[in-house]
Amino acid sequence: MLRPVCVCLISLWPWLAAGPVKFYPDDPLAAAPPPLSVKLAAARKFNEYYDFFSNTFARPGELHYKKRAPVPAQGVNTLGEAPDSEWYTGRHYFRRMSLGELARGPGPGEPPSLEGPWTVVAAKNEGVTPGFTIVDSRGRRYIIKFDPRSNPELATAADVISSKFFYALGYNVPENQIVRFEPSRLRIGEKTLVTDSSGQKRRMTSKDLAEILLKAPREKSGSCRAVASLYLAGRPLGPFRYFGTRPDDPNDTVPHEHRRELRGLRVFCSWLGHDDSRSINTLDMLVEQNGRQYIKHHLIDFGSTLGSASYGPNSPRSGNEYVFSWRPLAREFFSFGFHLPRWARARFPELPAVGRFEHELFDAENWLPEYPNPAFSNQLPEDAFWAARQVMAFTDEEIRAIVKTGEYGDPRAEEWIARALIGRRDKIGRAFLGRGLALDRFAVPGRELVFENLGVQHGFQEPKGTEFSWAEFHNPTGAVKPLAGARGPRIPESSSEYLVATIRSSTTREATPRPGGAPGRAEAPQSIEVYVRREGAGFKVVGVERKS
Repeated sequence: MLRPVCVCLISLWPWLAAGPVKFYPDDPLAAAPPPLSVKLAAARKFNEYYDFFSNTFARPGELHYKKRAPVPAQGVNTLGEAPDSEWYTGRHYFRRMSLGELARGPGPGEPPSLEGPWTVVAAKNEGVTPGFTIVDSRGRRYIIKFDPRSNPELATAADVISSKFFYALGYNVPENQIVRFEPSRLRIGEKTLVTDSSGQKRRMTSKDLAEILLKAPREKSGSCRAVASLYLAGRPLGPFRYFGTRPDDPNDTVPHEHRRELRGLRVFCSWLGHDDSRSINTLDMLVEQNGRQYIKHHLIDFGSTLGSASYGPNSPRSGNEYVFSWRPLAREFFSFGFHLPRWARARFPELPAVGRFEHELFDAENWLPEYPNPAFSNQLPEDAFWAARQVMAFTDEEIRAIVKTGEYGDPRAEEWIARALIGRRDKIGRAFLGRGLALDRFAVPGRELVFENLGVQHGFQEPKGTEFSWAEFHNPTGAVKPLAGARGPRIPESSSEYLVATIRSSTTREATPRPGGAPGRAEAPQSIEVYVRREGAGFKVVGVERKS
C-alpha cells in the first residue's frame, strides 16, 4: 500500500526539495505596507566625536569583510527595487519629473513671507557660519543659514542644489531655497534664547543678532543672502545611524547597513561631493498621517557638498581619503612627505562660490566619505547599479535647471558646477553601467521579453548579442525545469504559471578595489534571471535577479 505513495513522492522530489514559495500574488511590491503605529519614541542625543571614533576604529554593524560571503541588500522587492517607504520614494528615474518639478524640489517653493517681520525665535552665535530660526508672518518656521564671509554663495548654493538632487533621487529632505532680506525685517522674540561661544543659553539681544549678521557676507545692495530651510513636519527624534535599527520603531526591521537606499546613497554622495554624509546630517521625525504615528527618515544639511565645507572651500583630499587612515599616513611617513597623491594634482577654478569641486580626477569606484560608513562599506555591484542608473537619468538640461536654483551671481560658477556634475555623472555611469549586463526596465508588452540596455544606451558599451535560455519555474518549491530549444526573447509555449529567462553575455571586467580604503566589490553581473508570471492572456515581470 505504501509503494504508490513512495513512487509519487520520489517523482515529486525535485519540486519538493527546492524551498518555499518565492513569489506572492501581490509581488512585486511598489510600496511597503502601511507603517505600524509608533506608540513611544524617544529623542536620542548624538555625539559626533563618538560616531567618528566608533566608525573609524570599531567599525560597527554587520560588515562584509567580517563575513565569508557578502550580505545582499535587504528591504527590496522581487525586482530588486527599494519600495516606497518611510525611507525612500522612487522619483525621477521611475516617474519622470519635469524641469519645473526638479527645480521646485520637495515643496511648493514658498519662501518666508515678505508681508511682515520675521521673528527670531532661536539662534546660535558660535561657529564660523552661525544662523537662527525665524517664524514668518504666516506662522511658518524656517532655519536661516549663511555663507562664510570669505566665500559668498558657496554653502547656500550647495545646500539648495543638493537638496533638490537628493529629493529627485528619492530621499526625504527639507525644503531649501535662497532668500534675500534686509536686516531691518528681523525682530527678536520675547523669549528667544541664544547659545553663545561657551555653549550657554541666555536671553538674546539686538547685539547678538548684529554679531551674527556681521559674520555673514552682504550683497552689493546691502541685503543678506541665506538659505531658508522650512522646518520638517513632526517631532524631531535625532539622527539615524547607518547600522542597526531603532529599538523603539516597530517598522525599522532591516539593519541600516543592509538597506539598498543607504548602500546606494554612496554613489549619490560621490556624485554631489557629499563627503560629510554621516549620521549627524540625518534626522528622524515622528509624524502623523491618517491617525497613525510613524517615524520618517530624512537627510539634512547639504552645505558641505559641491566643493563646500560650509565654513569655506573643502579640502582637495575630500572624497579621496578618510580623515584618518593608516595607509596614507604610512605612505607619507616612509616617503618623508615627498609622495604626491593623485588628488593633489586636481585643478580648481579661482571662483569663491565654487570651492573645490571637479570631475577630471573624480574616481567613482573609489570615492570615500570623511570616515567609514557601514552602509557605504557594504555597497555591492547591485547596489551601485541601482544608484548609477538613477544618476544617468539626469540629462544635461535637467542638471543645469537644478544648478540654476543655486542663484550664482557669477555665471562662470554656475557653468563650472554644471559641467562638473555632468562629467561626474558620466564617470559614474561608465564605472557601474559600462561592464557586465547593464539591462533594466524589463517588460512583456506582448509575448516577447523586452528591456533597455543602459550601457549601450548611454554609450558605455558596444552593442553585443545576448543569449536567452528559458525554464519553467515552480513557485511553491522553487524548482526549475529547463525548456529545450527556447533560446530567444519570445516567451515559449508552456502551461506553467511562472517562467524564468536567464540572460547571459560574454562581457567581462573585474573591478580592482582600492587597498585598505574603498568598499569591497565583486565582479559585475554576468547573467540576469527574469521571472514572468502568467496574468490572463499575457505575462508580467515579477522578479529580477542579477548574478555575478
